[in-house]
Amino acid sequence: MKKAVLALALVAALGSLVLAASYRTFDEIVKSGKVIVGTEGEFPPFNYFDEQNNLVGFDIDIGNALVEKLGLKGEWKAQPFDTLLIALNQGRFDFVVASHTITPERSKAVDFTKPYYCTGNLIVSKPGGPKSLADLKGKVVGVQVGTSYYDFVVEKAPGVKEVKTFPTNPNALEALLSGRVDAWVTDQFTALEVVKKRGVSLQLSGLLNKEEIGIPVAKGNQGLLRALNMALDLIQADGTYAQISMKWFGKDIRCR
Repeated sequence: MKKAVLALALVAALGSLVLAASYRTFDEIVKSGKVIVGTEGEFPPFNYFDEQNNLVGFDIDIGNALVEKLGLKGEWKAQPFDTLLIALNQGRFDFVVASHTITPERSKAVDFTKPYYCTGNLIVSKPGGPKSLADLKGKVVGVQVGTSYYDFVVEKAPGVKEVKTFPTNPNALEALLSGRVDAWVTDQFTALEVVKKRGVSLQLSGLLNKEEIGIPVAKGNQGLLRALNMALDLIQADGTYAQISMKWFGKDIRCR
C-alpha cells in the first residue's frame, strides 16, 4: 500500500509539472546546433555503460540515428529512471530515449512520439518458482522503481504478498538471486539478456502483455515531437532501424 501511495505521488508530481514545463523549441535547438538527450544507463541491452564507461545499447543507437537525421550534434545525460520525466519537463533534456512504456498517466505529463518498438513483461524466477500471474499469489515480487512493471503486478496479480521496488533492474535481479524476492517482473528482452550474459539458471514465463515504447518530449513541445516522428519514419524507411535492431536482438522489434 505504501508503494502504491508513492506511485500515486509520483504521478501527481509529474502532472503538476505539466503547467510548469520548460523546454527549448525545435527552432531553438536547431539554432544551437546541439540536442540534449536523457537516458538511464542501467537497462541493458537498451541503455547501459560498457567497460570503457561509454553509453551503449539499442536506445543509444536509435537516439544517435535520430539526432543524425535531425542534422544535429547530440549530448547524452544519464540519471535514474524514475527522475527522467520530471527532469525532462524541467528542461534538463530535449527528449528522452530510455524505453518508456506509453501509458495514460505518463501521457498526462509528457508527449510521446509514435512507438519505436513493442515489447512485453514476463516473470523471472529461480527454477521451480512462480511462472504465471496466478503463481505470484502470496509471493514477494521485485520490480524497478518508476516503471510500468509495478502497476502491472498490482493490477494483474491480486494476492501478491509484497511488491518491492529497486533503483535499477540489476538491483532487482540481485534480490532474486539472493532470495530476497521470489520473482522479478521485467521486460522480455532484459530478461533474455540476463540469461544470455550472466549464465545463471533462471526460468522465464511466457509473455504476459504487450507494451508500446515511445520517446518522451516535454509537454507541449510539438515542433520537436513532429521532427522526431519524421526522423523515426526516415530511419525505419531507409533500413537504419532494422540494422540497429538486428545488431542488438537478431530481429526487427518494431511494432507490427
